[in-house]
Amino acid sequence: MRVAVAGTCGLALLIAREINDETSHQLVILSRTHQSALISQGYQCQVVDYSDPASLQHALLGVDTVISTVTGNSQLRLIEAAVQCRVRRFAPAEFEGQPGLRGQNETLDRGKNAALALLQYYQGHIQYTVFVCGILYERFSVNGMRSQHMGTNTGYGNEGDYIANPRSMTTLAPVWDAAQNLACLCLTSAYDVAQFVVRAIDMPAWAPEMSMHGERMTVTELLEVIRSCRNRSWAGAEYQDAPNLQYQMTTAQNNGDGRRYRRLAPLVATAEGRYDFATPGYLNSLNPDIEPTTFRDWFLHNWASIP
Repeated sequence: MRVAVAGTCGLALLIAREINDETSHQLVILSRTHQSALISQGYQCQVVDYSDPASLQHALLGVDTVISTVTGNSQLRLIEAAVQCRVRRFAPAEFEGQPGLRGQNETLDRGKNAALALLQYYQGHIQYTVFVCGILYERFSVNGMRSQHMGTNTGYGNEGDYIANPRSMTTLAPVWDAAQNLACLCLTSAYDVAQFVVRAIDMPAWAPEMSMHGERMTVTELLEVIRSCRNRSWAGAEYQDAPNLQYQMTTAQNNGDGRRYRRLAPLVATAEGRYDFATPGYLNSLNPDIEPTTFRDWFLHNWASIP
């Protein structure tokens, strides 16, 4: 089948590479700009104008499945073009927690709820799924997610923006929920997400949500892994529960401190269980031959050169 990957961020290219290397599907990468480097590597790339329906429809002719990593109005136009071209399946740009737990927080939403509403409206014409993977390991990358060409539009993609700064060994940790239970989260490496997503392309039918994970742990367990891998004590640690974090976020909003507000939003979501799913990953159970990288192994490799 012909598969379109919309976007050229780090995750999009991992998915594209997996399709190219591990399947016989025809791949086209949709990009706003000419991608000479990718073309030189043998990839088929199509320049698209997301504000022009004709441009999108031309790019999607003959496409069976679209995997999107673009958000906002661009994704809405892409969905409409996919329906017009009778694309069979569409995976929106989610790749986080369960959408039903996101609420209406604009910082976490970034137009994703509107995309899901549009897909639900067209569900008689196009099949869709949300890939739920929890938190990407890459949020803890050296120099942040941005160094992996991910999270550039999230507002919390820099080193240390989420839970812990392994370089300075400081943490603002969402350890407890409102009932003082230990907060848990699921985490997955972007490479493993790509493997699971590409396996799903060959499934005869898609469920509305399909989960995967590398590991599930409490926030305190996550901090201990980072501490032991760095072999250093925490220089500054602030442990919070969901209500206190929510209060801090409201205060930041009232004070016009947008950067702090954006940093606190995913921490509140973590404390509230937004990135946790207690049952085993659906795609893990369907693909037992895929052995996800552990967070410890990923972290040790990523931070190996940092003293």
